[in-house]
Amino acid sequence: MAYFEFLLMKNDRDESIETKSNDKDTELVDLVNVKLGLYRYKVRDVLLVSGFHNNAPQFQFVVVEAKALLGPFELILTEYTSYADTSLVPGHYVLFWELKEKEGKYCKDLDPKIMVECCFRMEESLHYTYKINRKRNKIATLEIKVVKQGSFEALMDSCVSKGTSLSQYKKPSCIKSEEALKILDSRVIGKYFSPKSPL
Repeated sequence: MAYFEFLLMKNDRDESIETKSNDKDTELVDLVNVKLGLYRYKVRDVLLVSGFHNNAPQFQFVVVEAKALLGPFELILTEYTSYADTSLVPGHYVLFWELKEKEGKYCKDLDPKIMVECCFRMEESLHYTYKINRKRNKIATLEIKVVKQGSFEALMDSCVSKGTSLSQYKKPSCIKSEEALKILDSRVIGKYFSPKSPL
């Protein structure tokens, strides 16, 4: 059994402000009452309610801004996670991406220009508060680290070997474990940074 709650996330491109969890007017929405649009799930995954099937909402995870750039190059984003790197000041966000070619081949050669543009597109799609902090240099440029194929499987294997049930394992949307970071960092095949501050 599981119980899910959602917070409405408004589109800042329409000059509206994202609902914050500590606002008095914030209304949590349960699974049966979601509507078409964007909602923020309480574990911080961003979901798009894209339709309904027998009154049950259908969801899409929103990582489409950068994924759209990969399509023409026959690349697929198969897995991803993130963490906040605070080892330097200012800190910055890091995304780990696992990519493959559409025919299932291992992804060897990545065009740095495309990956840098992916970084920029990701920053462009983030909330206006992030953009303000980037412009004020309170947050450093976003980084994408591309990892070898099978890296997220290795992450899962490590968790299962330490007692996590395979049927209960869920890939973390945000990594805090030093050991998990070491597993992914040891498999990095490319690092890319956003070239400019988001508008």
